[in-house]
Amino acid sequence: MLTYEQLLEELFSHADEKFRAFHKSLLKNDAIQTIGVRTPVLRAIAKREKDNFQDLLAFPDAYYEVTFIKCACACFLPYEALCACLDELVSLLDNWATCDSFAPACIAKNRDTFLVFVDKYLADGRVFARRFALTTMLHFYVDETYLPAVLERLARVDAKEYYVSTAAAWLAAEVAVRSFAEGVAFFQSGALDRETHRRAIRKACESRRLSARQKALLRGLGRGCHSEG
Repeated sequence: MLTYEQLLEELFSHADEKFRAFHKSLLKNDAIQTIGVRTPVLRAIAKREKDNFQDLLAFPDAYYEVTFIKCACACFLPYEALCACLDELVSLLDNWATCDSFAPACIAKNRDTFLVFVDKYLADGRVFARRFALTTMLHFYVDETYLPAVLERLARVDAKEYYVSTAAAWLAAEVAVRSFAEGVAFFQSGALDRETHRRAIRKACESRRLSARQKALLRGLGRGCHSEG
């Protein structure tokens, strides 16, 4: 069984100071302690230790890398096991990188029942709980079957904080890219606050999956067709 001390020893053996400084600057949270281990290494450790998830879950969260490995390990859990520890895992989310990577595969086959958790975290006061709900919809729900559910939830999320707003914008942009007519109608509805709307239009227009004509139409919607927020 891997101990916490052994895990730290392994992580520090992969430390890259330049990457640590760069990645820490991207996280924009001085309270987060980082070792400087690249994501592919963290994912490899998580895959190797997936059968030891419960032991890992008890480790201290003093370092970004340890928490990332916990969440990456959880992505291999069966659905019932994930649901049993999901609140604890969501409580650990304190940055966009860990949050956006936390996409447990078992959700794909349990989308109907998992909407209860999406709704729970969308209504949560914590920024990264709401971001997790939004990125989960982005990862698993943007298709013809669930598009109405996505748009209804996207319209009511409180997206004033930066990391919630950028996730909501990312989700709205992906809707526009995959289902252009529905995305346009959503933007025209004025459901998003001004800044999130602006970000969503910009994000959609960065996509290579939209034509120049479609991007021009979206940019037109960015001029006065959104709510005041």
